[in-house]
Amino acid sequence: MDDDDLAKIRAARLAELQGGGGGGGGGGQGGQDEQKQNEAESRKQIISQICTPEAVDRLGRIAMVKASRATDLENRLIMLARTNQLRSRVTDDELVKLIGMVDDSKKKEGGGDGEIVFQRRKAVFDDDDDDFFD
Repeated sequence: MDDDDLAKIRAARLAELQGGGGGGGGGGQGGQDEQKQNEAESRKQIISQICTPEAVDRLGRIAMVKASRATDLENRLIMLARTNQLRSRVTDDELVKLIGMVDDSKKKEGGGDGEIVFQRRKAVFDDDDDDFFD
């Protein structure tokens, strides 16, 4: 029985080594892609646990428009969940309030994307110069 178990362990280890190092030079890139994919799946799972389906849907729509903003919101939600600041699942209305708070904090920091500031140039010519164009 010991030889049989040992053979199974060796076969499993050999398959693991061949699967992880397969492809020669591309083995490291495959591991990084797999790690990113696992991280994304775990993030989705955490978000689905702490948010209602409507809030998850809203985050998905935000991600379609601007992925960095959705990632920022997800990071904030995960941080709130890990520090036990969430009492219940985040609803769609609470997510909208969180988005508003994030926008307000960015405006105070001066990093607001949506703010447009117009600077009018002072007139170079005097009013008397208008007579030349008649």
